[in-house]
Amino acid sequence: MPILDVNSLEIFSRSPEQTRRIGMRLGASLQKGDVICLQGELGAGKTTLVQGLAQGWGSLDPVSSPTFILVNIYRKPDAEMLFHLDTYRISSNEEAEELDIEEMINQGPLVIEWPERIRSLLPDQYLWVALGYQGEEVRSILLTPYGKRFRIMVSNLRQSVFGVV
Repeated sequence: MPILDVNSLEIFSRSPEQTRRIGMRLGASLQKGDVICLQGELGAGKTTLVQGLAQGWGSLDPVSSPTFILVNIYRKPDAEMLFHLDTYRISSNEEAEELDIEEMINQGPLVIEWPERIRSLLPDQYLWVALGYQGEEVRSILLTPYGKRFRIMVSNLRQSVFGVV
């Protein structure tokens, strides 16, 4: 196994509830303009993590996978929006550009499932979250920050989960 970058963080989740709680901690710090990229196979826990992200961010809306509709919007009671984009069915950058990702980022946080399909369209700063299987019940969650804001976000998560900086 490769050694992690000093700014990265790997967490092992033993249940969907733990994955949601990790998402809640991250979601509490989300701001307009933030981009969270979720990479992982089907069933790895991407939508479960988004459930926690949305709840921690302050949305009361139910979260589901936007695979067939491409974008779900979750709202806070004050009408702020969090965008949840699934690019699994996107076949080209041109098709992705039609979704106006930049406008979503300008309006609220954006969470992207299958971001590797549109990597060239990502902004310079984002949080890459790779979810993977570590056995039947265990998932690995590897957070890799790109940019100062996301390095701080990961550092804060590390401190809140493990008590270390």
